[in-house]
Amino acid sequence: MNTNRLSSKISDALNTQMTEEAHASQVYLSYASWAHHKGYEGIANFLFRHAAEERNHMMKILEYILKRGAKVKVEAIPAPPADPKSINNCFEKVLEHEIENTEAIYKVVNLSMAEQDWATWNFMQWFVKEQIEEETLALDLMDKIKVAGGEKATSDTLYILDNDLAKMPDDAKSAETVTTGNP
Repeated sequence: MNTNRLSSKISDALNTQMTEEAHASQVYLSYASWAHHKGYEGIANFLFRHAAEERNHMMKILEYILKRGAKVKVEAIPAPPADPKSINNCFEKVLEHEIENTEAIYKVVNLSMAEQDWATWNFMQWFVKEQIEEETLALDLMDKIKVAGGEKATSDTLYILDNDLAKMPDDAKSAETVTTGNP
């Protein structure tokens, strides 16, 4: 008896997204290593934590594919992009990468809707919500570097930013949790 509950298109899309999440982990790992090498241990720590988070996303998709009876296809991970030129450029690259990942997730969501695979559609809603958080976090990073001076940030402001990011939580505040009493 065939126990695979995923169409070949959905299975392929999920396997592709699993590889995207692995690639995202490598990107964060690369940027974290670059930041650490430049002496920004707080920023590096923040980025290392996000590398681990992206790997967890990969594992969620892998587990879902297995639980639905389909075959996991572990593919080669593309090399991360070139090192950032600055902290500002690093944060810009993080935001760009998160937007690309959101678009990739939307493709899986759209496909699951078109195929009326409601189990996969429901599973992917967690990733949609997660990407709202990831993009918000990346936008927050952009706001912080802008306040620090952007490309013209001084070593003093970068030092403060580095220390702040070492303590920054991994989760951004969701718009859904905001109220007039808790902005």
